[in-house]
Amino acid sequence: MAIKFKVLKESTETKARLGELETPHGIIETPIFMPVGTRATVKAMTPEEVRDLGAQIILSNTYHLYLKPGHELIKEAGGLHKFMNWQKPILTDSGGFQVFSLGDLRKITEEGVEFRSHIDGSKHFISPEKSIEIQNYLGSDIMMAFDECTPYPSTYEYAKKSMERTSRWAKRCKDYHKEWKKQGLFGIIQGGMYKDLREQSAKEIIHIGFPGYAIGGLSVGEPKDLMYEILEFTAPLLPRDKPRYLMGVGTPDYLFEAVINGIDMADCVLPTRIARNGTVMTSQGRLTIRNAKYAKDFSKLDPECDCYTCKNYSRAYIRHLFNVNEILGARLATIHNLYFLIKLMENIRNAIKEDRLLEYKEEFYKKYGYID
Repeated sequence: MAIKFKVLKESTETKARLGELETPHGIIETPIFMPVGTRATVKAMTPEEVRDLGAQIILSNTYHLYLKPGHELIKEAGGLHKFMNWQKPILTDSGGFQVFSLGDLRKITEEGVEFRSHIDGSKHFISPEKSIEIQNYLGSDIMMAFDECTPYPSTYEYAKKSMERTSRWAKRCKDYHKEWKKQGLFGIIQGGMYKDLREQSAKEIIHIGFPGYAIGGLSVGEPKDLMYEILEFTAPLLPRDKPRYLMGVGTPDYLFEAVINGIDMADCVLPTRIARNGTVMTSQGRLTIRNAKYAKDFSKLDPECDCYTCKNYSRAYIRHLFNVNEILGARLATIHNLYFLIKLMENIRNAIKEDRLLEYKEEFYKKYGYID
């Protein structure tokens, strides 16, 4: 098997755990945040810079790479690792979320999804088998089963149908995948905001059997307290000895809640996306660098940060770069935000080791401004 996971320590005060996830391209310490490299690049960064920030694994996107440059071309290049010069592990999502986000441009049947490209309107079809074929060509360490991401809000009937289809598709994905020694495949739990459906989904996906499990369909626009409630309910349903991945979360509070509920992996475009808009995360909370009050502020973005950006540049300089639309502004903010979350997860792992996760969470929340 390409993927092996062991739990090294369990928190005495929460459901958090420290783990080691072994992949064909190296061992990952969990819990981990995964930067997103949608189109075979973490936007604005070189792979070497991403590695030097301490990233242990990145995520890439099946849907986007299938459209451009095409999975056949990437296979010809020797796979995604070679194509983009990234030697560490890669996780690819199945394309399900992107296809379902197309709304009117797509039609779902039992066989798969017919959709029009958001780029040129050309017609395409992705089935569970096709998604696995694309991911096989990409050569990622961890692939995801092709699922139907239930939108929020959804009726019970829709969520049930959607969840049951996800289970049938998961079985087809597993049956089609043959390269188990080279690539792992994770199953995805769906069920919308309905606990009985989440429970049914978990039973069905675990019965099919995968080397890891993801919780999908959260952080899709639902209120925060509902997200926490479903997460808290669903995470314990997953096997203790397998990695657990919460898809699409990247704010510090969501990462803390995920870890406290026993999640090992998370990803999100948030840190890179907000960086390009001039918003940075700091130990004292979020900061919009374009604001006039930073025009003559020659201090660093975050007094507690030792990333490349904070070591070398001031708020005033970075504000200037954004105000004159210089590319370097987006690069420096991206470096900082990614480092901030990678460092946060490292601190969280240390806090689990020392059995003081809740204490660290309270310290962080007070400084960040989540609590008074």
